[in-house]
Order: sequence, then C-alpha cells, then structure tokens
Amino acid sequence: MTTHAAAAPDAIQIRQLVKRFGDFTAVRNVDISVPAGSFLVLVGPSGCGKSTLLRMLAGLEAPTSGSIAFGGRTISSGEGGVIADAGARDAGLVFQSYALWPHMTVAGNIAWPLKVARWPKEKREQRIDEVLAFLGIGALRERYPAEISGGQQQRVAIARTIAPKPSILLFDEPLSNLDAKLRIEMRSELMRIHRATGATSVYVTHDQVEAMTMATHVAVLNNGRVEQFGSPIDLLRHPRTTFVASFLGTPPANLLPVKRNADMLTFGDVPLAPAGIAGAQTEVQLLYRAQDIAVGALNGKPKLVAKFAEAAPIAGQTMVTAMVGDLRITAMADGYFTASPGETVDLTFIRTPDAVFTAAGERIDQ
Repeated sequence: MTTHAAAAPDAIQIRQLVKRFGDFTAVRNVDISVPAGSFLVLVGPSGCGKSTLLRMLAGLEAPTSGSIAFGGRTISSGEGGVIADAGARDAGLVFQSYALWPHMTVAGNIAWPLKVARWPKEKREQRIDEVLAFLGIGALRERYPAEISGGQQQRVAIARTIAPKPSILLFDEPLSNLDAKLRIEMRSELMRIHRATGATSVYVTHDQVEAMTMATHVAVLNNGRVEQFGSPIDLLRHPRTTFVASFLGTPPANLLPVKRNADMLTFGDVPLAPAGIAGAQTEVQLLYRAQDIAVGALNGKPKLVAKFAEAAPIAGQTMVTAMVGDLRITAMADGYFTASPGETVDLTFIRTPDAVFTAAGERIDQ
C-alpha cells in the first residue's frame, strides 16, 4: 500500500476577508491563496484597499469578517475572534517611511527585533553582522538614521525586517520615497533578498511596472475587490475585465467602444471586426494592443483619423498617443516619429482585436 504525504498548506490563505470602517468598506470579500516562496504584489490605484489588506496581514488591523491563515494556522478571524499578536505571526513589515528609531544606531535598529525575540547577545551580534554584510551596509553600523541617505535608510529597514528570519515578508510601498534610478536598483535588490531568504513576500504598490517586474503572483485590486489574481503573464495576456486590461501593461491596452452594424462591429462609421465575436451583444469594447495599431495608412486595413498628442521613443520605435474625440489611443511607429500637437495622423488597425469585453467591462470568451 502506497501512502502519500499531505500537501503542505499555502503560506497565506485569505478567505472572504472584509474590512469596514464605519459605513465604508475598504476590503470586500478577498479570497486568495499564496503558495510558499511566492512574491505576491498587491497593485491598484490609490484607495483600492491594498494597504488595508497588508495591514490586516501584519496584524495592525483586525478583519470585520473572513479569515487569514499563515501556513495553515489561523492568525485572524472576524467571526472567530482570533487575532494573533503582530509579533507572533512570524512576519516582518517594511514601512514606506522606513520607521527607524532616530536615537539608535544602524546596529541598534537591527538589534531591536532580535532583543524582543530574546535572541542571546552572541547570536544577536552574529546576525547583525550577517544582514549588514548581506545588504552591503557594514560601514554604516555605528551611524544614526539622520546621518545616512534615504536609500541607505531603506536598506537598514530591510535589514531590521529580515534579521529575525521571518517566513513572511510584507512591504508597504517601500520604494515610493526613492528617486527613479534608486528605485530600479532597490527593485533588483528586493528580488535578490526574496530569493536568498526563501520567505513568502507580499508587496504593495500602485506602480504596475514594479508589479510586473517583481511578482510571481499579482492581485489587481479595485474598490476593495480583487479584479483578477494570477501570474503577471496571465494577467497581461488574458485580462478578465477592462479595468485590468487598462491598468496593466506599458503602454496600457486600447479599449474602443463599438456597435453592431449588420455583420460588422463599427467605431463611428469605421468597420473594425466581424460582429460574430460579440456573441449576442450589440455594444461591446474591443481591446487592441499598441503594437496592433500602426501610424500611417495601409491599403485594405481599417483606419481612424486622429489628432496627435505626444510621442515617446522606445527601443528604436516610437509610442504615439493620439486623440479621437475624447478617446486616447496609443499606437507604435517604426523608427522615430514626430508631429505637432493637434496635427492629423492616421491610425491603422493591422491585427484583429486581442479581446472583446461587454459594455460593462467583462470579458467575452471566444
């Protein structure tokens, strides 16, 4: 008789999680599972509930209803009244503001959580040396936070968080206070730390480039709900709603409202696609990637006449944004393209639409 060991529980299990502040619901029925070792990014616009969700994971907020489990152990339950102390969750939190103790040296800041966890002094000093070396900040050991740069302070905050070797790392927009160049450097550093520690990471950001670059899993939040959860590639290739399609991707996808006109779907008087792809719907939205639209007229291809707005050179091509009425459309031009604002340009649809959505924003599967 062959026996099989039970599968290990997911590192994080969130079930029907709700958080209300008075009459306002900040988090609505979030239900996701995160495998051990994953790098989950919570992404969405300001006010979508991502930081509130992270604070519930950290134990800084209690859920109104629903539950959170780490490694199969329930650490928060709105109905069950289970609220594990933040220090008993085997999780570390890196704040947006760094939150370093100004009266403590770098070494003192890193030592603090180890003292709270009652590490012996000898092991404490050894661990401080390890994380200082790991983050390349050994020379800062005896300095105070006011004596080091923002980027160095962020490294100290990360060192303090990973020092007790938590199994879950939580990051609340940790790079938002850094300049663009340092953000890119620290993004790579955080990915290295994630791989080296083996911890399961949850990272909050409104920057979808960070989300797509760092994540193994992405949860796109909107108005407190998870619009879609999956791998970055899955979300880019198969967005389930127009919100996800327009929020993710660089540049974001184009969404054109069209109407059924006999056997074609038309934008104004321009036929774009066969009506059959809309099912029974009479009005839908067609998704076109920027690379699906060329700048300039091509024989036999549908085109729109638009007004040039702006251009951005990218890897030997030019990302061109133009306006058709109030609708912004992004297309790609070969080489370097320039025009004057308001100048007329032709936008030609060189491929079929990548996806079809209802007028309400839900995907119609082909």
